[in-house]
Amino acid sequence: MEVCYHCGDDCGAKALHHAEKVFCCNGCKTVFDILRDNGLCYYYDMERTPGSSPSATEGRFDFLDNPTILEKLLDFDENGIQIASFVIPAIHCSSCIWVLENLNKLHPDVKTAQVNFPQKSVRITFDSDRISLKKTVELLTAIGYEPSISLEDYNKKEKKMDHSLIYKLGVAGFAFGNIMFLSFPEYFEVNEFWLDRFKYLFRGLIFVFSLPVVFYSGRDYFVSAIKGLRSKILNIDVPIAIGIAVLFIRSTVEVVMDWGTGFFDSLAGLVFFLLLGRFFQQKTYAFLSFERDYKSYFPIAVTRISSGENEKEHQVQVYDLKVGDHILIRNAELIPADALLIKGSALIDYSFVTGEAEPVAKKPGEKLFAGGRQKSGVLEMEVLKTVQQSYLTQLWGNEVFSRDKTATFKSLTQKISRHFTVSVLSIAFTAALFWMFYEPSKALNVLTAVLIVACPCAIALAAPFTLGNLLRIFGKYGLYLKDTNVIEKMAFVNTLVFDKTGTLTTPKENGISYEGTALTVSEKSLLTSTLRASNHPLSKTLYRVLKENNIRTLDEFEEETGRGITGILDKESIRVGSYAFVEDTLVVKTPAVLSQNKARTTVHISANDNYKGCYVFHNQYREGIGELFAKLGENTEIMILSGDNAGERKHLESLLPEGAELLFDQRPEDKLDFIKGLRDNGKSVMMIGDGLNDSGALAQSDVGIAVSENTNMFSPACDGILDAARFGQLATFIDLSKKGTRVIKWSFMLSLMYNLIGLGFAVTGHLRPVVAAVLMPLSSISIVVFTTVMAAWLARDME
Repeated sequence: MEVCYHCGDDCGAKALHHAEKVFCCNGCKTVFDILRDNGLCYYYDMERTPGSSPSATEGRFDFLDNPTILEKLLDFDENGIQIASFVIPAIHCSSCIWVLENLNKLHPDVKTAQVNFPQKSVRITFDSDRISLKKTVELLTAIGYEPSISLEDYNKKEKKMDHSLIYKLGVAGFAFGNIMFLSFPEYFEVNEFWLDRFKYLFRGLIFVFSLPVVFYSGRDYFVSAIKGLRSKILNIDVPIAIGIAVLFIRSTVEVVMDWGTGFFDSLAGLVFFLLLGRFFQQKTYAFLSFERDYKSYFPIAVTRISSGENEKEHQVQVYDLKVGDHILIRNAELIPADALLIKGSALIDYSFVTGEAEPVAKKPGEKLFAGGRQKSGVLEMEVLKTVQQSYLTQLWGNEVFSRDKTATFKSLTQKISRHFTVSVLSIAFTAALFWMFYEPSKALNVLTAVLIVACPCAIALAAPFTLGNLLRIFGKYGLYLKDTNVIEKMAFVNTLVFDKTGTLTTPKENGISYEGTALTVSEKSLLTSTLRASNHPLSKTLYRVLKENNIRTLDEFEEETGRGITGILDKESIRVGSYAFVEDTLVVKTPAVLSQNKARTTVHISANDNYKGCYVFHNQYREGIGELFAKLGENTEIMILSGDNAGERKHLESLLPEGAELLFDQRPEDKLDFIKGLRDNGKSVMMIGDGLNDSGALAQSDVGIAVSENTNMFSPACDGILDAARFGQLATFIDLSKKGTRVIKWSFMLSLMYNLIGLGFAVTGHLRPVVAAVLMPLSSISIVVFTTVMAAWLARDME
């Protein structure tokens, strides 16, 4: 088997030999020549077969000549210099970075190119008087790095990064370090230095450092506590806010009254560690999008045909399409609006919308829906609905897409916060009441000391650091989650719902079996030669399986779109396609075959008007899926929702646990309603899908996971993106989330132990600043260390 020197694909029978190298297509050969002619062949020394096959570009980027679209896509345009940023999914190695950042050597009018590898993007500066944006994009595509330009890019708004948490954390950390330093003389009782010279100066400085900690860094805890109380909710921020307020007020009184230094060090440490936990909790994957909708998938522009005697083609952005407009859709382009087919033979792939794997043939006069992709030739169609009113875009009008999943979910921390707050306040007032009768002078001291030492800093840190570490571990092994709340929700899932096509099956392979009378060598050769001339996806797939047969040039070839193909050579004929197509010329009719295979994807064969048999296409299921279902079925209920037909029900039933529910021919709205019904019945549901047809179900579920062959390519709005290569580890991810919640509970117990020790000092009136300064940071640090170590220990299951 010969592989392409540039991209590494199998060359097969179409291998091109050039410059003592082998290439799979003219595109790869051209890229090699471009790089060689510009002295950039070092590209191939950095990594073996680093490139990707370039695609044809003729007419595809004409929309970049539209000034309105151009203005939206450019980051900078002044004095003949333009700057544009593009996402390039093909970026995957150091060779890619090297060749893109040397783009100026391929075209002198490109000034600079900077690659952001984690985001798989490139920022290009070029001389707009000499090279246009369109030519720049065509250059990128020609060397195998086609940018991903979608409708989402047209509507993109500059995202303002919120750095306030980082600023607050920095202020708290700076103040914490300085207050601890200034408190050392008090800790070590350096009386000569302290009493005689700098006591009031140091205490004044400590007080000044504490002000921004309380009124800037800690402000959000007071806001959250007030909002919670107004809503009659005792959240975890209530005891934290009480602790911060009591620490500050008591410490201020002690300094003003010259009773001592107070607890400013504990105050600054408390706020610093709390903010550190919050910062860790907010960590996510900036280079992934979890909020994608149809705009991420739709093209920016489409070719519109002007009416009149002289028909002209011009590019318009899709939002400008009106009902009645005639548009041109080329091969492999996406239909942006519901339309009526006017001219051309349509073969539409709706798999990303409906989940149905087999392309649909359409004739002039029939309706086509937005979201389908043309697979055969050029089409002219009349727009029936605007983009916003089309079937696909209306799916996003469902209220489920605006639902806040976190609003109804209570985390472990939230569940214990109410009980913790009530307990702390009860202990504080009970202890104060006791000392009021026993020794009144200590009552206020004990009350404030209990509120100080029982502040749930360690409890508030347990979940962020445990889940934050798990979030990092999940990402390392291919499951990229939107936030840490998703991990907690995964731990409580009891129902798993899977899409079939593209989720359980892999789009890269198809299993094919033959049923019927064996073909002769001559018939196989004629069949392969006929398939080679066809553009139909099933023909292409079958050709790849049979391509080793002797290829000959046909005398005649005819294709009926959506039905089948006919090849004739040396007076021998072969018909390939649907059974209805093959049956037309059969000498002996065999209707039993039709009923036998109607639920399966089949390609029927007749040779010289005699029926031979059929090739049956089986979806190729992901490796280890049977073992995965067996593991998942031990603790969860498993269901299959598919937009495809029921042809593989028996095979799926053999893989699934007994009693698993399977539903086929499900439209996107059917999937959404089914998930809603499960949740209404008290189920905690995780939906695993891959395409636009699953978007509603993913949004409706408690946890929606999108399976992706390439995590930087399109995936629908979801809570997490699972690398398809890691699909078999789904059970391990779920199990790890359950273990993570147990670690949080153990952390709560460890925190409670520190609180009990601190309460021992507090209720007896012996809580000194140095004790609080040691105990409170120690509890926080130990929780951080414990959760980090435990998360790393749990991660061994992923190896």
